Amino acid sequence: MEFKRFLVNKLMLFFMLSTLITIAVSLIGSVFDGGARFGYDVLLEPVQYAALCMLPTFVTWSKYELSTRHLLIRKALMLLLIEAEVLFLAFRSPVIDTDNRVVVLTLAGTVLVIFALAQLFNWIKDSAEARRLNADLLQFQQIHEE
Repeated sequence: MEFKRFLVNKLMLFFMLSTLITIAVSLIGSVFDGGARFGYDVLLEPVQYAALCMLPTFVTWSKYELSTRHLLIRKALMLLLIEAEVLFLAFRSPVIDTDNRVVVLTLAGTVLVIFALAQLFNWIKDSAEARRLNADLLQFQQIHEE
């Protein structure tokens, strides 16, 4: 894959992650600390988390198409790195109650759900793009056969 196209895909992923993280923070926050009130600066936290979670996604870049096995290995490594990043930040945060095992497990599970949703949304986008390209190729082939 071209690096430029790879970066465009990562930019789309960044905005998708920002949205999913915002939803997750809202849901988890309302369950574990529903009465808390914050300033406007807290609105930037999902964007910061999304930016940090983008860094491990660069392990999937390759100039050549990866085999299914290699892609799965790289995606598993990416998930582990993202989980490690988020949990590291959570344990360093004075606001998150990491002494509560349920909070830590919920956070780790949420990362997994967001990862799975991002993969699903990317697969849907890529499938639609592949169908469109195949239709264009078929049309091109039919024009040149006449």
